[in-house]
Amino acid sequence: MEIIEIIQGLKNSDLIAESPCGCEFELSKAVLFDGTKPFPKEALETRKSYLDKLKNREEELKKQKKLTTEKAVITTRSVNVGKNLEKVFPTLKAFPWDLADSRFIGDPIDMITFNGFATNKIGSLSFIEVKTGAARLNFHQKMIKKAIEQKNVSYVEFK
Repeated sequence: MEIIEIIQGLKNSDLIAESPCGCEFELSKAVLFDGTKPFPKEALETRKSYLDKLKNREEELKKQKKLTTEKAVITTRSVNVGKNLEKVFPTLKAFPWDLADSRFIGDPIDMITFNGFATNKIGSLSFIEVKTGAARLNFHQKMIKKAIEQKNVSYVEFK
């Protein structure tokens, strides 16, 4: 049986085929051809359409990758600036706690202030987290804040 006869038999059949992506289609409506001969015009047009879509998708992915990389660089810079500002923040005039009372921790919160430490009259503790811009508390910082607000704080002497 010749290839052309097989193709004609498939075109005249009621057979359903499934593409690699899982879509079903009627073989009688498909563009079937002998791959050992030049492609028919319709197949070439379909191929060109798919190649164009693929090229557009590749360009879109390149743009997204570039934007993602740029955003990551900006975010990293912002975090680094924030980390450095946390260390100098207590030296600013606007810092409402006594610098001598403050102890920098860095993570998971920025500092603890032992209010009155410098005068030997500690009356309270302040847990301080410095944020800049649109920065928000992370998961652990939220848990710490909640524990403090619910007065789930204790003092333990370990020997």
